[in-house]
Amino acid sequence: MKIGVVIPAYKVCDVVCDVVKSLPPTVDHIIVVDDKCPYFSGKEVQKLSDKRIVVLYHERNEGVGGSMITGYKKAIELGCDIVIKMDGDGQMDPLYIDKLILPLLNDEADYSKGNRFMNFNVLKIMPKVRLFGNSVLSFLLKITSGYWSIMDPTNGYTAISRTILKEIELDKLSKRYFFESDMLIHLNIINAVVKDISIPSKYGDEESSLSVGKAIIQFPFKLIKGFVKRIFLKYFIYDFNMASVYILLGMPMFFGGILLGLIEWRDSVIHGTAKPLGTIMLLTLSITLSFQMLLQAISIDINLTSKKKGT
Repeated sequence: MKIGVVIPAYKVCDVVCDVVKSLPPTVDHIIVVDDKCPYFSGKEVQKLSDKRIVVLYHERNEGVGGSMITGYKKAIELGCDIVIKMDGDGQMDPLYIDKLILPLLNDEADYSKGNRFMNFNVLKIMPKVRLFGNSVLSFLLKITSGYWSIMDPTNGYTAISRTILKEIELDKLSKRYFFESDMLIHLNIINAVVKDISIPSKYGDEESSLSVGKAIIQFPFKLIKGFVKRIFLKYFIYDFNMASVYILLGMPMFFGGILLGLIEWRDSVIHGTAKPLGTIMLLTLSITLSFQMLLQAISIDINLTSKKKGT
């Protein structure tokens, strides 16, 4: 099994060389993608005398996702059977590589990812803003991606098999900080098995390039877009089952009932008259029944998520 590591490099010239040097000899290829780094991180890596190193350069900054797409394509070209993603800031301990790839080696998963939430001692030292943001995002990503059992969806310490990597349309993945989340959505569409691995992160004085403001503005739209895409492809194009029926009936009934209820309530307030009991009961029944349908659709979505190979 050939193992490759892809490292996006942007403003990490002071630590990326240490990250590369820390990789164990079991790694066959080290692919560093200089994402138009103003401090020439790629040039620093090229100074190292390690034949496993391949440095790629972007002519313009494409973000972490763009760097990974470039790195993944190169890993496939080099014949890597497992491709690991590691950031160049030194937060990901290479000692956990064996643990990360074990489910792939044992054919128990197609994609494994780190989870910082499995260790309470790590949670105590994790910056509170990151902890809160990841908790909220984890819940939203459960709904969006269909992987209801995973946590810490933005964790960038991941490993993917060559087989499943070749099935993904890499150029359609998000090129910025939504990359890890978008990857999960695409993995669910092709029924890939994803497994969380308890791996702590190291937090130092590094400065994140992620703009919190931009993330708050952009992530909700991207989550909705990803959710719609997954549901449409998985339940109406690639398959059609009872979840599809529940969605088709439940969605219009639920939102239609809510809309009609608000219209009737507004009309009642304006004219100062109570609505007939039959109207109230009809709207209540419509909303309740449609809500139950959507809950059933969610239950089917949870049960359809593959938890091990062959299921």
